[in-house]
Amino acid sequence: MEAEMNCNNLPNFLSSFVDTFVDFCVAGIFLPDPPSPPLFQTSFPSPDRLIAIGDLHGDLLKSKQALRLAGLIDSNDRWSGGSSTLVQVGDVLDRGGQEIKILYFLEKLKREAVKSGGNVITMNGNHEIMNVDGDFRFVTPSGLDEFTNWADWFCIGNNIKRLCDGSEKPRDLYDGIPSSFPRVKQEYAKGFRSRIAALRPQGPIATRFLSKNLTVVVVGESVFVHGGVLPNHVVYGLERINEEVRDWIIGLKDKVASSLVRGRNSLVWMRKFSNEVAKDCDCSMLEHVLSTIPGARRMIMGHTIQEGGINGVCGNTAIRIDVGMSEGCINGLPEVLEINEKSGAVKIRILTANPVYQNKNDSGEIKEGIGLLIPQQVQVEA
Repeated sequence: MEAEMNCNNLPNFLSSFVDTFVDFCVAGIFLPDPPSPPLFQTSFPSPDRLIAIGDLHGDLLKSKQALRLAGLIDSNDRWSGGSSTLVQVGDVLDRGGQEIKILYFLEKLKREAVKSGGNVITMNGNHEIMNVDGDFRFVTPSGLDEFTNWADWFCIGNNIKRLCDGSEKPRDLYDGIPSSFPRVKQEYAKGFRSRIAALRPQGPIATRFLSKNLTVVVVGESVFVHGGVLPNHVVYGLERINEEVRDWIIGLKDKVASSLVRGRNSLVWMRKFSNEVAKDCDCSMLEHVLSTIPGARRMIMGHTIQEGGINGVCGNTAIRIDVGMSEGCINGLPEVLEINEKSGAVKIRILTANPVYQNKNDSGEIKEGIGLLIPQQVQVEA
């Protein structure tokens, strides 16, 4: 005898269907079924191939170009990196109009990569922290429009769920958010409301995507951070930092220490190791920090645009990978950092879209600890 079809035995199915429908309307993609949740961890072993990509700032086209340079996605935008590990060092948000689409796309790649033995690690930059804080200084009108569109579809989904008597009633998306803001033009008010609703602690976008970000991570011999790590951060505890930032984003903590994520010496704002003028990089401080993190040989960071491309200073212990590729920054040519650690030998290359380097030596190998990581790029067709 067939079970009677009603809302009492279909709430989970309905909710899942509605969420999938909203996802497609917002991002234009169907997310694969999630794999077993990966451990929220601060340290990972060395993969055979490690790729690092800098700040993306709302530019989906450049994001995909960078991923193709690294051979991590195919012509159909599916993960093709096998067992590679990708680290994106934060600043997906602000300066562009496809921020949510990038968040969805990276989530899709996370799910596809794990099925191939790969890994995609996303990180918090200062712009993620600013947006969770409600600081929208670098938001663009197109960015507000994207969040308005998301909010409209999200509310449609919630209204559908409310029709089902057996479903849990969704919380009002705009609960507690004013309808207008001082010094904000009325034409932008809806975008501000939508962005606050999405990105505030416990907000749907913050919880679903940003809470999975790490603020500092060690992969093999490389320490990844958006701005930089200081001795007091190591003493505080890298795992503790990641846990406290995550708990703040999902609403389990009311706040997170400003010394960690706000201010010029925080992990996401610091520029002590990323100033383009090499002499301004505090190499002795960096050496001390790395010596306190077991196995660490280099720090890889974004945050500060390197107009000359990816480079390294302090004997390649500081590698700076933000090339300002977003159209909202300097519209730089995509570049990615590749680290291969096979058979105990470390090979570091810069993969670039810059045609100037297309006739250069194809090895692109950078010797560890010798001189600077200068642009010995390998030009790649994408």
